[in-house]
This record gives sequence, C-alpha cells and structure tokens, in this order.
Amino acid sequence: MTTVTSSTPTRRRSSNGARALQKGQQTKQAIVDAALGLAEQIGLEGLSIGALAEITRMSKSGVFAHFGSREELQISVIRAYYQRFSDEVFYPAMNAPRGLPRVRALFDNWMKRVAIEIQSGCIFISGAVEFDDRPGAVRDALASSVQTWLAAMHRAVEQAKETGHLVPDADEAQMAFEIHGLILALHYEARFLKNPGAIERAHTGFENILLRYGKAPARTTSR
Repeated sequence: MTTVTSSTPTRRRSSNGARALQKGQQTKQAIVDAALGLAEQIGLEGLSIGALAEITRMSKSGVFAHFGSREELQISVIRAYYQRFSDEVFYPAMNAPRGLPRVRALFDNWMKRVAIEIQSGCIFISGAVEFDDRPGAVRDALASSVQTWLAAMHRAVEQAKETGHLVPDADEAQMAFEIHGLILALHYEARFLKNPGAIERAHTGFENILLRYGKAPARTTSR
C-alpha cells in the first residue's frame, strides 16, 4: 500500500513564516521611521530604546529585539535618512542632462530638502557635531553617507567640465566645496540664527559660483 503524504501543512507553515517575516520587517520599518523623526528633532545621540517604545507603543524588549543595540538603531536611522535624501535629491537629478543642468538640479533638489530641514533639522549636520570626535560604527556610517553624497556632487561637477560647460582651468574640487559650503552656511544662518533672506542668499551664491566657473552666464531659475 502506497502512502501519499500531503504537502499542505508544509506550504501552510511556509506561508505563515513569510507573513511573520513581512510583519516583522514592517514593524522594524515603523520603528526606524519613528526614530528618524525623533532624531531630526533631538539628534542621533538622543535616541533611546525607551523613548521609541513610548512613541511606537511597544515594549522596550520588543523594540530592542529588532535592533539588538542602540548603536544598530542609530545606524539604521542614518541609512534610512540617506535613502530618503537620495530619493529626493540625487535620483531625480539624474534625469537632467550631464553638465551644468545636472549640477543645477542637484543643488535645486538639495535646497528643497534644506527648506524642510530648516524646521526639522538635518541628521548629516547634527550628527557631524555629535560624532566628529567619537570614533566608532555610528560615526563611520554617518561619514560614509556624507562622503558618498559629496562624491556624487563632485562627479557631477567633473562631468560639467568634461562636457565643456566650465572654463578649462576650473577647479572641480573647489567648486564642489563652495557649493557644499553654501548649504552649511544656509543651515547656520536660517536654522540657528533665524536670519531672513538666507535661502535667497544661498541661491545668489550658487549663481555667483556658476558665473565664475561656467563658460556661459548662468540663467536665473524661478523659485
């Protein structure tokens, strides 16, 4: 007599396991989202398992189970912030043609992000203050994210020179440095000092950079 073994229980267990995994991932993402919002207000150093448990209405052990340590939680927040930054600033700019159009798109998108962060805060900037002299995995994750973004901006400037949009003796590193400097100055002027007109000054500064390094007069964009 031949015994036929049904595979239904196995499939059911597999399906239940997949649903549990998906639910676990959704829960972890919800915690990261809550942590990101909190970190923008109080900084990465202010994050704690207890605070997140209260915000998400979970137990401390439940929050801890998804990360294992406060350090891993902070790194997850940095990764989530960088992904959001890339989605809003970097990837849309890649649709612009290489050269100054792409550099301009990167800067314009960056400025849109800054306009929000003047109120909410920027993890790249607050994190640099918190971890500049504190070696470790959190600082490494933060520095790596910033360096990757700045390298993308530098590459866009290099391509602008390669396409002939910049004067032959343009210093690409200096130009990228000055663009980054505008963003840092804007955060300080607008968020900390509350100086009016800081956003307009940053746009003017960018146009001045293009006038100095670009072959043709920089066009004024509507804002």
